[in-house]
Amino acid sequence: MQVMGIPVWMPKDTYGSAEESPLPNLPPQGGKEQELLPSPILLPSPLAGGEAPRLSCWDGLGMGGASCSHLSWQDLRATVQSCTRCALAKTRTQAVFGAGDVQARWMIIGEAPGADEDRRGEPFVGRAGQLLNNMLAAIGLPRESVYIANVLKCRPPNNRDPKVDEAANCRGYLERQIELVNPTLILVVGRIAAQNLLHTDAPLARLRGKQHRAPVSGTPVVVTYHPAYLLRQPADKRKAWEDLQFAREILATHVN
Repeated sequence: MQVMGIPVWMPKDTYGSAEESPLPNLPPQGGKEQELLPSPILLPSPLAGGEAPRLSCWDGLGMGGASCSHLSWQDLRATVQSCTRCALAKTRTQAVFGAGDVQARWMIIGEAPGADEDRRGEPFVGRAGQLLNNMLAAIGLPRESVYIANVLKCRPPNNRDPKVDEAANCRGYLERQIELVNPTLILVVGRIAAQNLLHTDAPLARLRGKQHRAPVSGTPVVVTYHPAYLLRQPADKRKAWEDLQFAREILATHVN
């Protein structure tokens, strides 16, 4: 909790100081188990407007981009980097594909790249990324042990919210990343990412504290605050810590 910047008070006769208070143990790192309980998909067709990417991820399909399921990591990355399906291709510096362990048990999904990510081509590398690293470290997870991606692969101008068609055009890319990583658990950070992934307009307060299922894959999903929000509202870091603990509990039930 202290790594996340949450004050910790412990009795002196228990630990010498708050800094000495240990973090909970992680579940053992073992094999994966995954229940596939698909949810309905209600996205608009990504085929309205724009041109198909060079590697033709979308041929013959009008929903969700499931045709990306035939692409390898290399081809999927090339498809994302050359994508011109929406106007964001004209304003981005580069597409931000994703980063991390491609066989991770934890997958982190955010909203969209920011200015730092657009410049460097990697998700969560600014101040919010540093806080995300601290959040993961607080539960014993190095950044390198998870896979991180965004709903949107290109930065919206002025960091505005993604448009419906933009998120729909990127949908197949994200779904294929989930398929390839095959995580045991997905941690979604932020309202917009959660609403796009889960196909809901429910507010974040109603999405937190519940186990959801990712459409198509059925992967367990836990929703928490975006690190950028926590930088503005540090009082909610304690709630984010509760979400992380909840995520670990769910993970433990799927690996034991």
